[in-house]
Amino acid sequence: MSGLIGKKIGMTSLYDADGSLVACTVIEAGPNVVTHVKTVEKDGYQAVQLAYGERRAKSVNAPDAGHFKKASTTAKERAHEFKEFETELKLGDTVGLDLFEEGSFVTVTGNSKGKGFQGVVKRHGFSGVGEATHGQHDRSRAPGSLGGSSYPSRVFKGMRMAGRTGGNKVTTENLKVVKIDASKNLLLLRGTVPGAKGSYVIIWK
Repeated sequence: MSGLIGKKIGMTSLYDADGSLVACTVIEAGPNVVTHVKTVEKDGYQAVQLAYGERRAKSVNAPDAGHFKKASTTAKERAHEFKEFETELKLGDTVGLDLFEEGSFVTVTGNSKGKGFQGVVKRHGFSGVGEATHGQHDRSRAPGSLGGSSYPSRVFKGMRMAGRTGGNKVTTENLKVVKIDASKNLLLLRGTVPGAKGSYVIIWK
């Protein structure tokens, strides 16, 4: 599958052809630079590594600096491998938004917003225990019973409890490409994309 590395800029809205207002996510995608071309003969599989996002040269270690220098490009922030790329690419080539078309559908992968340690109401949508009356004290956001006492005398694995929330790899499929602004390298997708503003995402075709 071919694709691009992009950065989530934010959200906006556009009017559709039928006059309805559509919420869109704005992604700055490209140009990506080809920093590695893997072949079956040398690497055992075929893939193309793309890199995107500027990075300060002094923050790059020697192996990575040599890797980017071989591709005749500056240090990049993110790199990702794409298998079965549509076009044949060489080291140092650039890939842009001409890979996508308006009206087509794409898949986007990103890291969701991390929310830290959260209770069951925020993490799993629990409604809390009981109401404000009947002797309940500070129980409005409590998880309730977790398991039996004498049997099974333990909490089953997978029980929905409080814990770390967010910060996971999330993939959203079938996002419609509403508009492409090639002059500014902007891709507008219908709906929401995982991640915070400024986070990097992978756009699959």
